[in-house]
Amino acid sequence: MAAKEEKGSKRKRSGDSVKEGIISKKPNFVKPPKSTKPSADDDGLKKKTVDRSSKGGKKPQYDNKPLHDEENKEPKTKKEARHQAKELAEARKKKRKRHYTLEQELATLWEKMRKRNISKQDRSALVSQALQKMTGTIPEIAVSHVSSRILQTCVKFCTQAERDAVFVELKPNLLTLACNVYAVHLVKKMLDNASKIQLEGFISSLHGHVASLLKHMVGSVVIEHAFHLANASQKQSLLVELYSTELQLFKDLVSTKEGRLVDIIPKLGLQKASVQRHMASIIQPLLEKGIVDHSIIHSALLEYFSIADKTSAADVIQQLSGPHLVRMIHTRAGSKLGILCVKHGSAKERKKIIKGMKSHVGKIAYDQYGSTVLACILSMVDDTKLINKIIIAELQTMLKDLALNKSGSRPLLQLLHPNYQRYLGPQNLSSLSLTIPSLSKKEEAAEVTSELESGKGGDNEMDATSVDPDNSKSLEEDEQLVDGGKKDPSVRRKELLVNSGLAEKLIDMCIDSAGELLRSNFGKEVIYEVATGGADQILLPTLSDKLETLHKAIAALAALPNEANHVLINFHSSRTIRKLILDCPSFASIAWKTAFKGKCEMWSQGHSSKVVCAFLESPNPDVQDLAKSQLQPLIDSGSLKMPETKLTEQ
Repeated sequence: MAAKEEKGSKRKRSGDSVKEGIISKKPNFVKPPKSTKPSADDDGLKKKTVDRSSKGGKKPQYDNKPLHDEENKEPKTKKEARHQAKELAEARKKKRKRHYTLEQELATLWEKMRKRNISKQDRSALVSQALQKMTGTIPEIAVSHVSSRILQTCVKFCTQAERDAVFVELKPNLLTLACNVYAVHLVKKMLDNASKIQLEGFISSLHGHVASLLKHMVGSVVIEHAFHLANASQKQSLLVELYSTELQLFKDLVSTKEGRLVDIIPKLGLQKASVQRHMASIIQPLLEKGIVDHSIIHSALLEYFSIADKTSAADVIQQLSGPHLVRMIHTRAGSKLGILCVKHGSAKERKKIIKGMKSHVGKIAYDQYGSTVLACILSMVDDTKLINKIIIAELQTMLKDLALNKSGSRPLLQLLHPNYQRYLGPQNLSSLSLTIPSLSKKEEAAEVTSELESGKGGDNEMDATSVDPDNSKSLEEDEQLVDGGKKDPSVRRKELLVNSGLAEKLIDMCIDSAGELLRSNFGKEVIYEVATGGADQILLPTLSDKLETLHKAIAALAALPNEANHVLINFHSSRTIRKLILDCPSFASIAWKTAFKGKCEMWSQGHSSKVVCAFLESPNPDVQDLAKSQLQPLIDSGSLKMPETKLTEQ
């Protein structure tokens, strides 16, 4: 109780706290009355002002006005406030930026030179004026956000002599500028316009810095750009730096002519284990940072797979499986990496690869190299349900556009006629047959066989597993897994093409767009394979009625009156119809009855004559009998000329 009374008394006496010398915690909102007597502090202030003024010899002024008059500095209107803030910002920029005045002058010139309606002479004069102002400060201007763009415009429109002068000034700082976010664009533009000597000098200056720049998010872009512009020997000089420390330190060793890493190691006497460790120390940070878009990295990874042991190769495949691989398959080396990952990856890793392609299948299919990876997946992965859900479902939405595209038609043709050289080409076929030596079961089987033949074993005693017949069976099964999975290829193909509904939609698309596909350079291959039922007649048992409708649609186009770009006159369509007559007897009979019966004389000249002659060239005797009675008189009269090979056979 006593404590409470003391607190209450303190609250009552709070108003007298100032008099008693106790400072109150509450803010004092009422201004205290001005005292008429000057305090000791005021006298001291006056004395100080007297002393200061007396030094200068001026009359002392005892002015009671505040030192900082806020009322005089405050702007009267909003316009004055904006003007005052602008001036303050300009002053701060001048203190902070060394070349602020120069940048302002260059910005004024830039606004004039980048206009579209300016003449070349006026632009050239403005560019020369800007470059003259920048001389001596170009490396500093190149790292500025705005000025670097001005310099890029000047490099684009200036003369070759002026461009060479800029290159000479930038040359000592190119490696530093290559890592700058703004200057990297200028460096790329300088390399695009560089002469062969300048490009060679820049690539030689990269010696010893390739690995460190590749690990930099911005610097790796410059390395990739230089790799893209370089010739074969220059590309090799950039690549070999990633192989070994010796090649990174000694420039003379780089001039070796051996292109493959497996050839360089014995040529220079390098240790394979040391090379593998050095490459792993470079590759692992790149994969962790996600720097996987560049072709030089893809080439280095391919070479790494050629010497990597089983564990290291499997680890890299595990890291690449997923979204990373989608960003890599747009290059030739990247597509080979994708094929190797699909081939040697486990079922879980293949699943990650396919899931990573979700919503990107169309873009991959239209890509020159990505379409080969899709063809590899369609012919090797056993999980057809996942493929139908992600890949086939997206392909079905763009069948016509895919069929008319060179790369887009490749996955469709791989299902219709697998591994056909005419459609894939020799390079893509060789890519599909690539393997990683350490993961290839064929190599393991060859090693076991060679050891058995040479009698080499542990202390001249062979292991039981090396000659066990069950073990040899397992090797054969693993070899089959590498070549395309455990599932029968025909069963896998039927599940993807027929059971998924892709074939039915493909036939409907061909019926609706028969004329456009026949006249197309790439669509003609798709409609031909569909009309013939595909390889091994995979479409005929279940979709024979649909195929007959397609045959009638093609025959109806051939039965139209003769006009410009008729399907029997067009170069592509006439040859496709001729092939269909030769290879598909059911189509030949429908076409004869619909389009050619009684009209052969009209089509006996030009490209259409080859279509008419196909009836007599057909290996099917029933097709020959259909047309022989009408075509033989035309041959005898000379209206229709048969190929010489056919005449000699008769």
